[in-house]
Amino acid sequence: MDMVAKLHVSTLECHHYYPRMAGNVVMSRWDPLIVKGRRRIVVQPCRSFKSDDVDKYVKERSESKNKLVGAIRSAVWSCSKPSLRTENKFREAIEKLEERLFLLALYVGRYIITMMSTGVVMFVGFQLSGGDSQMNELIWYSWLGGIIIGTMIGSNLVLDEVARAGPRNVVITGSTRGLGKALAREFLLSGDRVIVTSRSPESVDSTIKELEENLKQAVNAATGSARKKLAHAKVVGMACDVSEPVNVRKLGKFVADELGYIDIWVNNAGTNKGFRPLLQFTDNDIQEIVSTNLIGSILCTKEAIQIMKTQSKGGHVFNMDGAGSGGSSTPLTAVYGSTKCGLRQLQSSLLKECKRSKVGVHTASPGMVLTGLLLSGSTIQNRQMFNIICEHPETVARTLVPRMRVVKGSGRAINYLTPPRILIALVTSWLRRGRWFDDQGRALYAAEADRLRNWAENRTRFSFTDAMDMYTENTWISVFSLSVVCAFIILSSTGST
Repeated sequence: MDMVAKLHVSTLECHHYYPRMAGNVVMSRWDPLIVKGRRRIVVQPCRSFKSDDVDKYVKERSESKNKLVGAIRSAVWSCSKPSLRTENKFREAIEKLEERLFLLALYVGRYIITMMSTGVVMFVGFQLSGGDSQMNELIWYSWLGGIIIGTMIGSNLVLDEVARAGPRNVVITGSTRGLGKALAREFLLSGDRVIVTSRSPESVDSTIKELEENLKQAVNAATGSARKKLAHAKVVGMACDVSEPVNVRKLGKFVADELGYIDIWVNNAGTNKGFRPLLQFTDNDIQEIVSTNLIGSILCTKEAIQIMKTQSKGGHVFNMDGAGSGGSSTPLTAVYGSTKCGLRQLQSSLLKECKRSKVGVHTASPGMVLTGLLLSGSTIQNRQMFNIICEHPETVARTLVPRMRVVKGSGRAINYLTPPRILIALVTSWLRRGRWFDDQGRALYAAEADRLRNWAENRTRFSFTDAMDMYTENTWISVFSLSVVCAFIILSSTGST
């Protein structure tokens, strides 16, 4: 009988059957199709038909299969949860495992190469010292000095990159209060052109006036190159309900008319309607949370990508992470958490859709920020915990914005609560009691206007430590490379004397 070949391609979700054509007539015989792609291909004969050629081909392919990959798949399958034991979910789990193994191998490889080069330099130094204990100590101090100097050089390189970054055109949704307004202010005072949005026209107008006053004060206080950088800054805005497609399209047209192009689009609009069990949320509450947090972000992301794809240099879209983004449970904020989990799935899907474009899709995680969104419906116990881990919007924005301005590629996760910050917060938790709230849950922190005055005075003091954090996040291994170079230079100069 005629032969049928069934083709499985791991990057596709369906089986494809290709008939062989003879003129305009479809032959009754089906030929196997071999596709070369990123993933492996498995050709299986249909159980209803037999063919010696196909059996031979399948046997040869089976024998040449990578045994290591097969062993890994078997191990993952045996250890996987029952919920993963479907072909599609299992394939996704394998892909994630491969990505993590690749990153692990990359970091391990860089570490081994760096340590080997360091070891060679140290070994040569110890050989030249001839066993002299003072020289050996000098070598160790030189190596340590190289680490310090390398860190300082790397941090200064980051600062230079941020300083040289030209003015950006930035759109921020939900930017008339809380973190959104703090982000808009930070972008504006970095010399960028910013568009603020909100559902309320009155809120947009008042925010524009406030930010223009902040910019005017910064210009008056700045001198030299700092004042020159602020000369390009401006802020405009319009009312926009991000859950309405028509409004989002109007926002896109407004951006094109006002700025011409977009560098950065931040989907910050969101709501949670307080902390309480699902049964206590009204239908309108649920609809508003989902339409603002999830549907609004999807519509705005679509509009941003459509605009940026026509730009020669592309652009970057940021969606805001929140509680539930990683799939963890969020009791008392179940609806909010489900929308944030949905945004994480959107992120992973868009990474593949935009893989060959110049549009970068990223996430920004502000952690826990003292805003009305967080405090609505919070209990006394919640507020005691806020003392340990929460920060004011302007503090978080001061960390996130420099990273957003110089982001490259796609799929970056810009987080405020990095592991070092979390560790410091936990270690110093006993010192943070009563930092923002007293034992009765009453606020102890200053009003926004007073905080902003202090913030404006101290704004330039953060730069070096924050640059160190930015440097170590992405290029920490270069510290050791620079330490090797510095140690070798110091060692050579010492040996020559």
